[in-house]
Amino acid sequence: MRIIGMMSGTSYDAVDAAAADITLDGDGVVLRPLGMVSARYDDGLRSALAAALPPAATTLKDVCLLDTRIGQAFAELAVRADRELCGGRAELVVSHGQTVHHWAEGGRVHGTLQLGEPAWIAEATGRPVVSGLRTRDVAAGGQGAPLVSIVDVLWLRGRPGVPVALNLGGIANITAAGGPAGSPPLAFDTGPANALIDAAVLHFTGGRLAYDADGALAARGRVDGELLRRLLGDPYYAAPPPKTTGKELFHLPYLLAALEGRDALRPADVVATLTELTARTVADAVRSVGATEVFASGGGTRNPVLMDRLRSALGGVPLRGSGELGLPSAAKEAYAFAVLGFLTAHGLAGTVPACTGARHASVLGSITPGRRALRLPEPAPTVPVRLRLAPPLPPYGHG
Repeated sequence: MRIIGMMSGTSYDAVDAAAADITLDGDGVVLRPLGMVSARYDDGLRSALAAALPPAATTLKDVCLLDTRIGQAFAELAVRADRELCGGRAELVVSHGQTVHHWAEGGRVHGTLQLGEPAWIAEATGRPVVSGLRTRDVAAGGQGAPLVSIVDVLWLRGRPGVPVALNLGGIANITAAGGPAGSPPLAFDTGPANALIDAAVLHFTGGRLAYDADGALAARGRVDGELLRRLLGDPYYAAPPPKTTGKELFHLPYLLAALEGRDALRPADVVATLTELTARTVADAVRSVGATEVFASGGGTRNPVLMDRLRSALGGVPLRGSGELGLPSAAKEAYAFAVLGFLTAHGLAGTVPACTGARHASVLGSITPGRRALRLPEPAPTVPVRLRLAPPLPPYGHG
């Protein structure tokens, strides 16, 4: 199947769409990448989204506006991805949407909300759309995150030792694909990756900058031991997995509360400290699962200061990019959602209960029909246990 996977992460700055040819081959899923396209949210939409996110108050009118405009932004990019990457022959679109709230209390997730009405995508492309993928796992008692852990497990299975997939988005998460003696896989959010760094940069520059490009601010600053101690004291880090978190916790007011009494700190020192916080908490989580190698993806991999600090904190555990195993860092999450949609279309579960904490594995999402009668593939006769990457092809129509 030619599938377009789409997502916008907790940094809510852009939408990514990755296209792939995905097939079943015996006990494996074979993914052949076709490429990725991205589009930034326009400034008005991004500002409206930022203004509505917790801990801010919002209205149902604003929620409706955001659901519509995010859906339209996804639809516009889906049309482009179908044309440029699939030659107009995509068969399915998979939309993660935009997470606006992940209701986590007392170590449990009670609900999750992603905006971006899929009807806009189905109407614009004429293709069926799989969406709402997180909710079913939550309904089954799971955390609903890290949702791509099944893809990580299939992707890394068979490597020696304990390989770990790391995603550095707004929030950082890891998946340990299992290890010696048949130990089960494990996945959880480690805490903030870029969330607090972005919030600090936006605050201290008065909105002029949205993130620490190339780690420039962090490179000019010094880590403040007292601020780092306060931040590391958050109970989230000591909570056992499975666990998940988000910008419902790690937001600007959270940071400003931690900065109380530290008014003399330069903005660069704050950003350097937050960068160290991310490196330290990710490294602690990676060590806790006995990792022997780490494959990183996400926007944080473009921050050389963060990556240098993380390498130092990891000690002798090798840190590599996910592209070394065939999944480009910038596109990995979008490709993973394409795989999740493929599993749904074939009646296959898209979760690993050991990773999300759910009572059982679930087929994920809801399906919005395209223009034609909805016809799904025959249910898969076997459950896949591995993901293989086929050599990428030029986008359709490009050779």
